[in-house]
Amino acid sequence: MFDYGILLYPSANRVYADASAGLLRAELAVFGEALSTPPEEVGERRLGGVTYVTFSTAKRLSEEDIALLSNLSALYALFELTDGLLRPVEVTPLDRFGSDLLTIQKYPGKTNELFTKLLLNVTLLSTTDPTAFLHGPLHVLDPLCGRGTTLNQAMNYGLDATGFELDKRDFEAYEHFIKTWLRGRRIKHTAESGQLRRNKVKLGQRLELGFGLTKEQYKAGDVRRITYYNCDTVTAAGLLKSGSVDAIVTDAPYGVQHGSHRPEDLSRNPLELLESAVPAWVRTLRPGGALGISWNTHVAKRDEVAGILTDAGLDVRELPDFAHRVDQAIQRDLIVARKA
Repeated sequence: MFDYGILLYPSANRVYADASAGLLRAELAVFGEALSTPPEEVGERRLGGVTYVTFSTAKRLSEEDIALLSNLSALYALFELTDGLLRPVEVTPLDRFGSDLLTIQKYPGKTNELFTKLLLNVTLLSTTDPTAFLHGPLHVLDPLCGRGTTLNQAMNYGLDATGFELDKRDFEAYEHFIKTWLRGRRIKHTAESGQLRRNKVKLGQRLELGFGLTKEQYKAGDVRRITYYNCDTVTAAGLLKSGSVDAIVTDAPYGVQHGSHRPEDLSRNPLELLESAVPAWVRTLRPGGALGISWNTHVAKRDEVAGILTDAGLDVRELPDFAHRVDQAIQRDLIVARKA
């Protein structure tokens, strides 16, 4: 057997840091389904006064295995444990632009960027081709994208992404941030914004970005795209071609900070929103694609959320326990389902 230890990423959020080891163990179990040698005896150990998530494999991890594990959300460093010593393993995360793309923005109600990465990972790994995101520009949709944490994580992975958000203030904040960030980092890009219309009816605003992972790729026409539609999520889903999305990832409103963002009222329960929106979202998802949702279990039960996904024709996956406390009013969990 070969033994490994993962040093956890030092989260600035104390509550999330307390939950991070358990979440990483659950995430590792999902990653393990795509490895050539599945992890065994997953647990935690204190080494030199520091907590590591540890696991064993029947054979040494391959380069492909390490490339995949390099993208674990809370992985700070990976070691092979030999005779009580830590031997560093060179990791090769997909991150194209660095963590500041995810961490610069600070605002009330922001989803922890490490959890956003975890949710995206688990959803991508639940598609029929779980390692496809390592090799090509998949299309990710966040239909309740707020100020764009999921869009930024997809961008950092080198993926295409589309976001829907009704709140105009969130749209304007994201537009200002991402344009400033792209210019500041001197990343070759185009940015176009303006009114969003369909059949001569104004739906809201739009932002369309095209950027290169490198200057050379941009000049060669290899461009990734981020699109943000500032309009109702059900309406916006009709703007995308059927089956054009590989993964849908969203953090449902918690019913605490800013409700469910429906135009008629401010609902504290996300179920009404999901019931009306999920069928429209699913239409955009390709066969074999996956949809991942996180939500506050204090305002919606797991079987209720699962029922909405099942009624929309998705198969809910059996996953490890990802439930964890966010604060006194929020107990967060996630659910993932796949389109046949």
